[in-house]
Amino acid sequence: MEVRLQKILAQWGIASRREAEEMIRNSRVRINGVLAHLGQKVDPEKDAIAIDDKPVSVKHRPALIYLLLHKPAGVVSTCYDPHRKPTVLDLLPKELREGLGIHPVGRLDADSTGALILTNDGELTFGLTHPRHSISKTYRVLVKGHPPEAVLQRWRQGVMLEGRKTRAAQVHLIELYTEQSLLEIVLQEGRNRQIRRIAQQLGYPVIQLHRTAIGQIQLQTLKEPFLSEGKYRFLKDHEIHFLQEQITQPNY
Repeated sequence: MEVRLQKILAQWGIASRREAEEMIRNSRVRINGVLAHLGQKVDPEKDAIAIDDKPVSVKHRPALIYLLLHKPAGVVSTCYDPHRKPTVLDLLPKELREGLGIHPVGRLDADSTGALILTNDGELTFGLTHPRHSISKTYRVLVKGHPPEAVLQRWRQGVMLEGRKTRAAQVHLIELYTEQSLLEIVLQEGRNRQIRRIAQQLGYPVIQLHRTAIGQIQLQTLKEPFLSEGKYRFLKDHEIHFLQEQITQPNY
């Protein structure tokens, strides 16, 4: 039975579907010795698949791994950057960085810091990054100026971005400084640079953006030592179960 190549690579835990598409675009994938193309379908029972000239198959699928990384600023949330910028994989030891298909789930822009999940479970990644998915993400955001309650209420109710209104959000003022304000923002969507774009549009540009939690998975808890920048830890069983539940809910 033929299936799209990027779906096969995700099911085998080699990459997320998005990362698999990037591999194909970058001429890293061959089918029966011939460079693969986007949208190509393959029969995993008959066709020989190779990445970087190394054969891959479901038999070689590594054990599933789930990590929480504290991403520093200046690091891109991808497996490969053509401009040679440091990637989140560069923060992992070689035994995790190579040959296991570990990739980021979603993205934090290069200037932002905080919680990022890495895994080689391609189907989980596809589910969690689906547009209909609604896992909450919590941020501490330092903005320029002092947005009044009326502006924060506009943000809570949704703001038009590129002709489409954002979902309702939780926006709370945490602390006021002389020329800046610290906000806590909880989103249930992840449009590109969403917080930064809304803050700019409302007239209170972001100075720093830090993700503290993904659902119930937190960078810092009472039971876990603080995860410093650039460090990672393996997710606990209950955290993995939480993520898996998110993609099996009826509203998914």
